[in-house]
Amino acid sequence: MTHVAILQPTEDVSVDQDELARIFIRMDSAADEMVAQSIEELALRLPHAHRLFRAADHDGLGDCAGAIATVAARIGMTRLARVAGDVGRCCETHDPAALAATHCRMIRLGECSLREIWDLQDLPV
Repeated sequence: MTHVAILQPTEDVSVDQDELARIFIRMDSAADEMVAQSIEELALRLPHAHRLFRAADHDGLGDCAGAIATVAARIGMTRLARVAGDVGRCCETHDPAALAATHCRMIRLGECSLREIWDLQDLPV
């Protein structure tokens, strides 16, 4: 009898809570709005990146991943920012296996990061 293993990858999410605290200290009342806008932007860009990947639009995906990296870094999602940067580099090198793997990781990490930051900010999902 053959056994089939079903892999369900998970990510250790890390939202830099110290960076978030610095943002709130530095920006005071504007921080809530900036963080909320950044979360909304990520929530829109992640599925857009997935659509670009499925359409094999590597130029568009590279641009979208770059924007994801910028927004993620702005609010302390350093791991997501790094992986999104990796997706952009994979788009440039035209390595389909590496792009597929890093893209899936970016989406998985992005979704987990959004859930974590929503929990930290007491925002409704």
